[in-house]
Amino acid sequence: MDREKLRQIVAASGADALFLEQDFLRRYVTGFYSTDGYVICDGAACTFVADARYFEAAERQLSGGDVRVVEGGFERALQLVAGQKTLGVPFPFISRAACERLEERGFRLTDCMPALRDAMTVKSEREIALIARACDIAEEGLLATLPRLKEGMTEREAAAVLEYEMRMRGADGTSFETIVAFGAGSSVPHHETGDAKLRFGDAVLIDFGCKVEGYCSDCTRTFLFGDDGRHDTFRQMYAHVLAAHELVKETLVSGMTGREADEIARGYFRKHGLDKYFTHTLGHGIGLQIHEYPVLAFRSAQTLCDGMVFSDEPGLYFAGEFGIRIEDSVYLCEGKVRSFMHKTQHALLVL
Repeated sequence: MDREKLRQIVAASGADALFLEQDFLRRYVTGFYSTDGYVICDGAACTFVADARYFEAAERQLSGGDVRVVEGGFERALQLVAGQKTLGVPFPFISRAACERLEERGFRLTDCMPALRDAMTVKSEREIALIARACDIAEEGLLATLPRLKEGMTEREAAAVLEYEMRMRGADGTSFETIVAFGAGSSVPHHETGDAKLRFGDAVLIDFGCKVEGYCSDCTRTFLFGDDGRHDTFRQMYAHVLAAHELVKETLVSGMTGREADEIARGYFRKHGLDKYFTHTLGHGIGLQIHEYPVLAFRSAQTLCDGMVFSDEPGLYFAGEFGIRIEDSVYLCEGKVRSFMHKTQHALLVL
C-alpha cells in the first residue's frame, strides 16, 4: 500500500497509530501473508513485527518498500507504540481478551475498521488484476472438472476434484468451503456438501472460488447431469434466473445504492410472481475476504462506485425440489458492470 493512502486511513481512524494483528489486514497493508505478527502504522511509518518463522521471508519480500520489518512479538510491537495514547484496532475482528491486553497497558482503543473498510471497498488496479486471475483459475478448474463428473460420484468427491484442479492451476486455496449440491440439495442456498451421489437427471449446483495472493473469486453454476425429459419447470426457472442475472449486468450503474441494485433482480422476479423464491440478497463485496463491502441488499443504502468488486448472484429455490443460482464476480468500471467470468457458459448446460 502506498504511504499516502495509509496516512489517510490513519487520519480517518482518529487514532495515533494502527495496531493490526489480523491476517487479512496485515496482508492488505503490507502485501505479506503470515499467520502471526503485528503491523504498526502511525501515518509516517509502517512496521511489520514478525517472529522467527516469518522474519527472513518478510524482510526479503518487503525490502526496499515502505514497510520496515523488525523481529519480535507482542512486546516488541508495544515498544513501537510507546508514547502513543490511542490505538486503532478493528473492533469486528479483535477479541475482548486482545483489547484488554492493550487497555491494561494504558492505551485507549478506537475502531479503525470503518476507515480500513472504506479503503478496501474500492480496489486498486493490482487488486482487480489478482481477482481477475483468481476468477480465471476458478473457471478453468470447473471446465476441467465437468468431464470428470460421473454417475455415483458423491458431492464431496466432486468438490475435491474441483479444488484439486484449481490448485493445479495456481490457486493458493479456496475462497470458502466449496458447495456441491446434487438434486434436491440444490434448493438449500448454502447446502453442506456431503455424500449424496450423482444420479442421471440431477440438477447440479456448484458454488466455488479460489484465492490468488489472498484475493478471492466467487462463482456459481447450475446445470443438468443428463436430461431425463422431466425438466420443463427447471428450464423455465433457469431462464428467469439467467434473465435476472443479465439484467443486473445491463442496468446496474455507478451511483446506485445496494438497495437499488438488489431491486433490479428482485423486481424482475416479483414481476413474474417468483420473488418469494429469491431467499437471499443479490450480492456482496469480494476481496481479501469472500464477504466484504459493498452489500447489494434490500436494506443497503451504500452507494456503488467504480472500483468496487462484488457478486451478481440471483437465485430461485424450491424446497425439496431444486435450486438455481447463477453467479459471477463483477466490478464497476467507467460506470458500468464488467464481469470477470468469460470462460464458462451462462446458458443452461446439460452434461
